[in-house]
Amino acid sequence: LLAAEADSGAVQAVRRGSDMLVAPSHWIIGGDGWAYDIGFGGLDHVLATGQNINILVLDTEGYSNTGAQISKATPKGATMKMAAGGNKSRKKDLGAIAMMHESAYVASVSLSADVNQTVRAFKEAEAYNGPSIIIAYATCVDWGHRHGDKAMVQQQVQAVESGYWPLYRYNPDQVGKTESNGFELDNE
Repeated sequence: LLAAEADSGAVQAVRRGSDMLVAPSHWIIGGDGWAYDIGFGGLDHVLATGQNINILVLDTEGYSNTGAQISKATPKGATMKMAAGGNKSRKKDLGAIAMMHESAYVASVSLSADVNQTVRAFKEAEAYNGPSIIIAYATCVDWGHRHGDKAMVQQQVQAVESGYWPLYRYNPDQVGKTESNGFELDNE
């Protein structure tokens, strides 16, 4: 059709503005309660399909919207409003599980701790032709931040600096091509 109407003014106008056309970006965005618990089966299935879809998990380490219940994202020993006795189980390592698929791009980020690493992870996830998942440390007011928003930013930075929350990127396209074998640990 375009060849037949190549001289059409409308076709020429579209071609002139073709740099303004961008490929669609598809993202699934959810919290840790969905990703680690009630929606884990679906998340695991999506990662196994090989489809070109991006997933962002906002990890608050607990069910933030339901009054701070523990979830499989809650660290062992953590106490919450609805779990005064503390969590008895270890936190599920969603990133490690996702990397077991071998065909999924996986990143762990903390926006407040390293903006550049976060942006790099989003760019790589978007460019990767297959499933990608970014797990973002997202502190929540229900964790007892009584000092306002600044305390939440500070906690993200401290979590990364202490080694509690690792920043990394795993790109299956780089396996066998780099010394790191596709895995880049971005904090030391």
